[in-house]
Amino acid sequence: MRSRATAYPLVAVLGWGVMFPILASALDRVDPLNLTTARYLLAAVVLVAILLLREGAGALRHGGRALEVVVLGVVGFAGFNLLTNLALEHAAPQQISLFVATTPVITQLVRWARDGVRPKPLLLALSLVALLGVGLVITRGSLAGLGQFGLGGLMMIGAVLGWGIYTHGASRFGEWSPLRFTTLTALAGTAAMLALSIGADAVGWQHAPAAADLVAVAPQLAYAVFVGAVIAVLAWNTGVQRLGAANAALFMNLVPVTTFAVQIARGYRPEPVELVGAAITIAALIAANLAARPRPRATSLPRPTAVTDPIAVTDPVAVSAR
Repeated sequence: MRSRATAYPLVAVLGWGVMFPILASALDRVDPLNLTTARYLLAAVVLVAILLLREGAGALRHGGRALEVVVLGVVGFAGFNLLTNLALEHAAPQQISLFVATTPVITQLVRWARDGVRPKPLLLALSLVALLGVGLVITRGSLAGLGQFGLGGLMMIGAVLGWGIYTHGASRFGEWSPLRFTTLTALAGTAAMLALSIGADAVGWQHAPAAADLVAVAPQLAYAVFVGAVIAVLAWNTGVQRLGAANAALFMNLVPVTTFAVQIARGYRPEPVELVGAAITIAALIAANLAARPRPRATSLPRPTAVTDPIAVTDPVAVSAR
């Protein structure tokens, strides 16, 4: 039965890994802010409909926590997704996916800053090794590539940091269902995205997409909404319930592998140094996930022990359903 349970997080991470090249292809017709806003306007409608069917209109109330929900929605949903789409204009999808895979480690660092829960020194060392691997992929082992790392890389560091804050905040809503927390924070984030897009269009930073442009990217939007934001999230949450968050989080390291495979299938030929960098990052992140797990204490007499699962430290989309 446990082997069957692994199919759920596997479906989720494969869906997310494919999504980055798909979103990058849509940026040829629609500006990043407008693309992100269109995606989450549609996703918010789907989430609200599901929430109303499952929990009723009362679940749309904030219960006195409106400010916290708005802040987390703006920092998490709006901040992460807007910065990610902007970064896709300056970095390749496979590079972006490697940054996303560092979310578990970044979230541990956010917990250290917010709660004083200091991560193990080994975890910090492995996080630096993972970032080294990301640097090798982006720069292709040449100092001349630092310029490309600069803008896209800084955007993704901000994006992942924002999602780390969102992840930490999600742990304080244990009395809410994952669907309710996701929907209400998504609504707040979508409102912020809509306001930014309207402002950017008004001052000429971007241009409102024509109907023909939206029709042209309809397949990409459909995938990002229904597969990336609905099916994958539901599969991920099922996997977390059946495997535990720590075990499920390990599957996130398959996101960059999937994205690299998609890009190679589309004709991209990675240089050896990129493959080395990707391997270093994935290996370091797997080791960091293992290092973050609690180990049972040794006892003189064997006795049954309960299996515990730490606060989930997962990727951007997965955490959104917490």
